[in-house]
Amino acid sequence: MTALVHTRAELQPFLEGFANRKRGVVMTMGALHEGHLELFKRARHDCDLVVATIFVNPLQFGPNEDFDRYPRTLDDDLKLCAEAGVDVVYAPAVEEVYPGGQPIVRVTPGAMGEVLEGEFRPGFFTGVLTIVNKLLNLTDPDVAFFGQKDAQQLALVRRMVLDLNMPIEIVGVPTVRDEDGLAKSSRNRYLSSEERTTALALSRALFAGQEKATEGADAVRAAATAVLKAAVATGRLDLDYLALVDPRDFSEAPPTFSGETVLAVAARVGTTRLIDNLPLTLTTHGAR
Repeated sequence: MTALVHTRAELQPFLEGFANRKRGVVMTMGALHEGHLELFKRARHDCDLVVATIFVNPLQFGPNEDFDRYPRTLDDDLKLCAEAGVDVVYAPAVEEVYPGGQPIVRVTPGAMGEVLEGEFRPGFFTGVLTIVNKLLNLTDPDVAFFGQKDAQQLALVRRMVLDLNMPIEIVGVPTVRDEDGLAKSSRNRYLSSEERTTALALSRALFAGQEKATEGADAVRAAATAVLKAAVATGRLDLDYLALVDPRDFSEAPPTFSGETVLAVAARVGTTRLIDNLPLTLTTHGAR
């Protein structure tokens, strides 16, 4: 049975009960879907204790973003956690997480957090890294599991753990997609049927780029761009960015790049902003 706790004091007995065993955490903002299920399954497989956090973090929403309308579905989320074998759900109040109000001390991401999502959502990654740091402190895990769908976030969390000497393993779990290719997201529920059809351009662009991975970075970008241009031309999709980046620092991969990359895209469909990405291995043109 999955337990629900709201404070660190309530969570502490669970942590102490597994003090000498492997403890894992999956951090969420609720509105759980199959993508989260994959994270829970991986955590259940790898760990003796699985903690899920549910907290809609105000620090990572901009002034014109959807904090107030972000779905809050705790009862349904608890059922899904129970089905996935989560041991305890930690769903703290804002006052529990930010006891002094808006935090003065925050974790800044540096230059790596100022591109792509960081450029279009200023301050976003400061909010993300600050809450991840806090929740790692509050849940005290050995391993934390994050989805590859948020590739830039995953890369920054890994860098934070490295730079701050945090004794925690960060595990990335592959993106879960619907049969039509659309990446699972809590924001998909905002899409009308027509908008959902338009949104498929994101995954189609990524897969078109993937097909050109043996032809070099420029060929990948060109193939993905062609798909997105057609969608933009309909007037139903507004593109924020398409980028092929080095996952170590999210700098743009040059034409001669060879090795691991991430092809990332972000766009608005109606009033809903969506992101997606694919890890790609470029195998031509020699190493940098």
